[in-house]
Amino acid sequence: MDKSKRKFIGLAAVAGVGAVVPKVAFPHEEFSGYPDGYGVLHDTNLCIGCRSCEAACNEVNGLPAPDQPFDDMSVLEKKRRTNHKTYTVVNEYKTSESPELPVFRKIQCNHCLEPACASACFVGAFTKTPEGAVVYNPSVCVGCRYCIIACPFNIPAYEYNEPLTPRVIKCTLCQPRVKEGKLPGCVEACPQEALIYGKRDNLIKIARERIRKYPDRYVDHIYGEHEVGGTSWLYLSGVPFDEIGLRTDLGNTPAPELTCGALAMVPIIVSLWPALLGGIYLTTKRKEKIAHHEKTTAVNDAIAKTQAEAAAKAKVAVEKAKKDKEFAIAREVKKALAEAAKQSGEEKK
Repeated sequence: MDKSKRKFIGLAAVAGVGAVVPKVAFPHEEFSGYPDGYGVLHDTNLCIGCRSCEAACNEVNGLPAPDQPFDDMSVLEKKRRTNHKTYTVVNEYKTSESPELPVFRKIQCNHCLEPACASACFVGAFTKTPEGAVVYNPSVCVGCRYCIIACPFNIPAYEYNEPLTPRVIKCTLCQPRVKEGKLPGCVEACPQEALIYGKRDNLIKIARERIRKYPDRYVDHIYGEHEVGGTSWLYLSGVPFDEIGLRTDLGNTPAPELTCGALAMVPIIVSLWPALLGGIYLTTKRKEKIAHHEKTTAVNDAIAKTQAEAAAKAKVAVEKAKKDKEFAIAREVKKALAEAAKQSGEEKK
C-alpha cells in the first residue's frame, strides 16, 4: 500500500467517512462466463516436467531470477506453490497406480469463471475479462489480502518484501501477449504440447474426444469444467485428480454464491468502522478525563485533610506549651515567694 492510500484511509477513519470503497460486493447474480472466453487445457499425461513453461513465464513477464536455475530438476522433489517471484511452478507426484512413473502438473491461477478472489475483494481489484483471464489492478488494492484467503486453489501470493507498494502476485494468463495476438508464454514454450490454448468450449470438446478415444489413459472427467462454477484452466489426468494435488472437495457451486451474504455486509462494516473507532476514542478520552479529575480531587482532598490534621495537632501543641509555660512561671513565682517569706522570718529572729 502506498503512502497516498494509507493517508486517505487514515483521514477517512478520523473523519468518520464511510465512502472508503469505490466498489462493494452485492448479492450474487448467476454468471456462466463469457461465451467466447479462452483458456488452457493441460494434459498431464503429456507433461514431462521439463520446466520450460516456468522459464518462459519468467522471461515474458520479466520476473526475478529463481533461486535455482530452470534446468535444475531437483526442485521437483518437493512440493512448491506460486510466490511473489513466480507465476507458475511444476510439481512431481508419485501415484498409487504407478509410483515408478511420476506425473507432472503445472500450477498457476486457474482463472475461474466466477473468481473467489474477485468476490472477496471489496474494492474491485480483480476482474474477469472477456478473453478469459482474471486480472489484478494494484492501483485500487488496499492490501487486505482477502483474495489470498478466498482462493480455493491457494494461488495468490503477496509481496511482503515491498513495504511501501506491495502487490498481490499471480498468473495473468499472459493477458498483454494475448491482446497482441500471441500465445501465453508457457503454451508457446511447451515442447510436448501438453498445454493447448484456445476457446474454452473448444478445449472441452478436445478433452472429451481424448477421453473417448483413449478411455484407458484418462480419468473420465475434465477438471475445471464444473469445479467452483468452472475455470478457464482445464486439466486432463490418467490418475485420480487428488493424487496430483488437485482438490476434489470443492463442489460445483461458484464461490460468490457462498460468500455473497457475508460480503454484502462489508460496505456496511467499512462505513460504520470509522464511526465506531471514533466513538471508542471519544469514550476512552472522556473516561481518562474523568479519571484524571477524580484523581486530582482525591489528591487535593488528601492534602487538605493532612494539612487540617497537622494544623489541629499544632494548635493542641501550642496550647499545651502555653499552659506548661504558665504553670512553670506560677511554680517559680510560688517558689520565690516561699523563699522570700522564709528569709524574712529568719531576719526577724
